[in-house]
Amino acid sequence: MSYFERMDAVHMDILKEIGNIGAGHAATALSKLLNKKIEMTIPDVRIISFDEMMDIVGGADNVVAAVFLRIEGDAPGNMFFVLSIEQAERFIQQMIGDEQFKLEQDCSELSLSALQELGNILAGSYLSSLSDFTHLNLYPSVPALSIDMIGAILSYGLIEMSRVGDHVIVVDTAIHEEHQPDDRVKGHFFLLPDPESFHIIFRALGVEHDE
Repeated sequence: MSYFERMDAVHMDILKEIGNIGAGHAATALSKLLNKKIEMTIPDVRIISFDEMMDIVGGADNVVAAVFLRIEGDAPGNMFFVLSIEQAERFIQQMIGDEQFKLEQDCSELSLSALQELGNILAGSYLSSLSDFTHLNLYPSVPALSIDMIGAILSYGLIEMSRVGDHVIVVDTAIHEEHQPDDRVKGHFFLLPDPESFHIIFRALGVEHDE
């Protein structure tokens, strides 16, 4: 029986709690960065297939903004934070105070660095929470931003993952200013541990695996 088949509601609740703790840290960091009160929630954490992952981001040919980070430490892997172009533009608009900003018209260094910093803060906060909970030493690499078709962006991680299965951990995220929940920026974290990292992470979460 695979790790994914052994995951039950309790383990998923643990992953969501890790996400919520990370979201709290990220909200604090974003509030300081933007100089305004930011709230962040984790609507859902789930394990989905590769096909489902492509579906929730609009299909393999859909162009998105994605921040890629390599997870280093005790359980190496890949992490992607993916935003639709519309959601990415909304965040940059809030970041730079320009409601007319459009990525297709202005891919300036300032706007791109804003997205890169968002991914860096969120990934760092989530990994810190996961590390604290599992007692594993995990830390992110320098983030790399890409605006491309999601299939091309995820291809490396999927090739690695295909050696152990066809599922990935997805952490939904929602970011908004205080008292403005209807104006939220929504994105997805995709956590793709290296094949040898699976037993380390799941064992730390209390999930046993049949050899």
